[in-house]
Amino acid sequence: MERLIALFQEHRDPANAAGMAKYMRDQFPYLGIKAPERRLLLRQFLKDSGLDKGLPDRRLVLELWKLPEREYQYAAVDYLVELRRQLTAEDTGLLQGLITGKAWWDTVDPLATVVVGDLAGRHPHIVPETIEDWSGHENLWLRRTAILFQLKYKARTDTPLLYRFILRNAASREFFIQKAIGWALREYSKTDPESVRAFIRENALPRLSVREGGKYL
Repeated sequence: MERLIALFQEHRDPANAAGMAKYMRDQFPYLGIKAPERRLLLRQFLKDSGLDKGLPDRRLVLELWKLPEREYQYAAVDYLVELRRQLTAEDTGLLQGLITGKAWWDTVDPLATVVVGDLAGRHPHIVPETIEDWSGHENLWLRRTAILFQLKYKARTDTPLLYRFILRNAASREFFIQKAIGWALREYSKTDPESVRAFIRENALPRLSVREGGKYL
């Protein structure tokens, strides 16, 4: 932790930090390290420390999540993405905590589409056991995750499940839910445009979702 914090502090840029915080609606403070540089720093740190091999250090992830500057949460997400194949079904609790803690789309979306998506692909039983509950949860970020976790599945997409989760949230007025519905439909339309076209035509969906979901149709 101390080594990684020192490394990031060494590369902080207050001029960048103000603009990055503003872009994220001042939800979090920033060090001002842009994504390409941050990823290079993290990759070198993981290699030097040996953390790029073996099982993920879950305590490190949780400690990074507690730090105020947003780059530390990005580093935790990138670390989990790097070692996602080493996660197990028991890590759904860890992921739920990360999705709901300090939650915003910038951390939720890679966790949903890459980490949870990969985990559910390898351990499909977590879908009925956990993700099904997320799809109707009071927390909007868990619902967004349930809608988006199949985003990269293409032909492996469980279409009835996708549509069921979408319809469960179709009445939501939350921008991030409506946007997630549109994003999921737009991406799946690349694989099965006729199915998405029929789904949009036959169901009452938010205008934003229809506009986003039908971009390639």
